Amino acid sequence: MQAWDKWDARFMELCKSISSWSSCYQHGRKIGAIIVKNKRILTTGYNGAPSGLTSCMERGECLRRNLGIPSGTRQELCYAIHAEQNAIIQAAKLGVSIDGATLYCTHQPCVICAKMIINAGIRRVVYAEGYPDEFSVDLMSQAGVLLERYCPDEAQPDGLA
Repeated sequence: MQAWDKWDARFMELCKSISSWSSCYQHGRKIGAIIVKNKRILTTGYNGAPSGLTSCMERGECLRRNLGIPSGTRQELCYAIHAEQNAIIQAAKLGVSIDGATLYCTHQPCVICAKMIINAGIRRVVYAEGYPDEFSVDLMSQAGVLLERYCPDEAQPDGLA
């Protein structure tokens, strides 16, 4: 049984809060991410349209839903950038090193995000909800990235999870 510490609980709660900023039109696809190192938040991200482009919320529709694209496939056919990608891009834009950091996310990263996580030097990923992409799990395992599913019921008994 995984012993979650109070910092994991805090960062996962913050991910949930950040996910509410999402401009994704699909119900249930509001994703939040935080990149942390030494208990310090380096960057945050949520899924939404690139800066200056019309979001799905503003469009009033989901391109993926309109095209009948199943979850976990064809990620390139979407107006949104994933939360993990936005957090990594924000670090690059601001000149913040995320090498050796932990990424907390509301959902398991997809394969595209997994590749970015690996090359950014992120060493640990903690997520709450699953995602239908076993290839991403395999790649992170091959790269030595620790991937942990956060289960608050398995937290330490201090009640902070």
